[in-house]
Amino acid sequence: MVLDIIHRNSPIPIYYQLKEILLKKIRTGEWAPGELIPSERELCETYGISRMTARQAISDLVNEGVCYREQGRGTFVSPRKIQQQLQHLSGFTDDIRARGQLPGTKVLVSAMRPANETTADRLHVSVGSPVFCLERLRLADDQPLAVERTHIVFKGCELLVDEDFEHNSLYRTLATKFGVPLVEADQELEAGLASAEDAQLLQIAIGSAVLYTRRTTYTERNQPIEYARSVYCGNKYIFYTHLRREQLLG
Repeated sequence: MVLDIIHRNSPIPIYYQLKEILLKKIRTGEWAPGELIPSERELCETYGISRMTARQAISDLVNEGVCYREQGRGTFVSPRKIQQQLQHLSGFTDDIRARGQLPGTKVLVSAMRPANETTADRLHVSVGSPVFCLERLRLADDQPLAVERTHIVFKGCELLVDEDFEHNSLYRTLATKFGVPLVEADQELEAGLASAEDAQLLQIAIGSAVLYTRRTTYTERNQPIEYARSVYCGNKYIFYTHLRREQLLG
């Protein structure tokens, strides 16, 4: 295999050239997720560069989440992140299947509980009203990605307690079995640090970077049906959207 070349007379910094070379190997699959990449010393010998240059290129990849370090072992290619489009309302199961991965769910809580102040406000019910609470650990290819805590209210929602949400989609069940299609939502995103409880469920260190979401979902009649709070592994998930500038008149 012909090695990628560092152009020393180029105005592009050498560390950046090396970074692009390493990125190419990752993007083309030459280095797979979880694979150990060459050490700083090996990169120095291969490309004839300084240790500081190699360290800067690798540090950039780690800071961008492309790679991760393990103390005493080296630097590895990060797992591919799950991408979720923010412009479309879809369920976790459909998102994961669309990416060629096997979705999985472990139900942690499935019960009727009184709504607290926040849930009651989001769902337009009185504090203490019974709502269906569903807490699930969501997985892709058996790897934990998120913890979802969902609260649902509609006439007959108590029947959801008998449903099998480890094997069936919540949104699909609501639409096909209960005649409650969810059509739009308001969603908030916030960066944060993993609590002890969430860290244990997600198999990450306490204080690891996570993404928190809060979503209120509505039916066709603009009636709030679902209030969901979720926490996602920050190094495994990407939320993205397409933005378009409004046409300026005059």
